Amino acid sequence: MIPTDIPTVFVVDDDPSVRASIQGLLKSASLRSESFASAEEFLRNSRPEGPSCLVLDVTLPGVNGLDFQRQLTDTGIQIPIIFVTGHGDIPMTVKAMKSGAVEFLTKPFEDQDLLNAIHQALDRDRVRRRQQSDFAGLRKCYGALTEREREVMGLVVSGMLNKQIAFELGISEITVKIHRGHVMQKMRADSLAELVRMASKLELSPGKK
Repeated sequence: MIPTDIPTVFVVDDDPSVRASIQGLLKSASLRSESFASAEEFLRNSRPEGPSCLVLDVTLPGVNGLDFQRQLTDTGIQIPIIFVTGHGDIPMTVKAMKSGAVEFLTKPFEDQDLLNAIHQALDRDRVRRRQQSDFAGLRKCYGALTEREREVMGLVVSGMLNKQIAFELGISEITVKIHRGHVMQKMRADSLAELVRMASKLELSPGKK
């Protein structure tokens, strides 16, 4: 098992010498890597859980690099991509970058340019994974709320006062305060402002439960 904090650079290129060269560079930079001769081969293999990026040749047998980029997006596989090609052009570069590529390098490229792009891509993936983890934790906290607590939370973040919430829900103000305390505790919110930010991340409409 690969530890989840160790990054992996995937290299997909049908030229064995290019794959070997890039992997040698990555090894010299103390970066773990795996290489594949085609997009299909990459998909057939399981991937470690840690941060990762993909160094992808544009011209590949079967599915080409740009089509593969779109395929990954369509299937929900989020991995930063660095394109490398022996014969790129401006429209191709623009298309790749608009679709979210980190960099588009034309062979022969400088080793440092590739390493810089890889570090940028890995940093991007670390941020994405951290945000996903934070959101999953937020959803878990929200899932622990009772139906009434969700109602109270929705009204609290909409700006209503306790007495207004009590009138809206037909309960006492004391009961509202108790539910509100439970919401703050279960959501692990230290302030109303933080609770509002949480509701925004969860995309809760004002008053929505």
